[in-house]
Amino acid sequence: MKQHKGMRPLDVIILLKLAIDNDEGSRIKDLSSKLFISGSEVSESLNRSSIAGLLLPDSRTVNKEAFLKFLEHGLQYVFPAQLGPVMKGMFTAHSESSLYLSFSSEEKLVWADELGKERGSTILPLYPTVVKAVKKDRILYRLLALCDIIRVGDQSDKNKAVWHLREAFQGRA
Repeated sequence: MKQHKGMRPLDVIILLKLAIDNDEGSRIKDLSSKLFISGSEVSESLNRSSIAGLLLPDSRTVNKEAFLKFLEHGLQYVFPAQLGPVMKGMFTAHSESSLYLSFSSEEKLVWADELGKERGSTILPLYPTVVKAVKKDRILYRLLALCDIIRVGDQSDKNKAVWHLREAFQGRA
């Protein structure tokens, strides 16, 4: 039996991808190519998530209720975000276009990206390949932006972000 040595930020990304894909393309090779994360890292991530109870036993199906509780109550503490300098990048958190009108923050936040067209205060994405992966997956982009709201937003915005994540996990967003 493998020992759990703590969650890593890439685990959140992999679990989000599994949650929205509903077991389609959940092979390690598929996840690796879609997320630009090595196969060995995906495999280790799945092991950590399984041990933590974030995957249903003997499957690659996300335990959505447990995962949502982790995002709501642990994400901001386990993987906090700190604002960095103003740079070019890709909008995230409150600034992501589908979320902009639903949240209270006026501050523009971006993941740094030299090809980005937007400017704002930077926050580090949960994993370096996030920007590349979300350019090919609009739903994952939205969910990671919601996670960033949990990481940096006020309590009201965090509550709304959790609500949006719950809706997405139930296939209504």
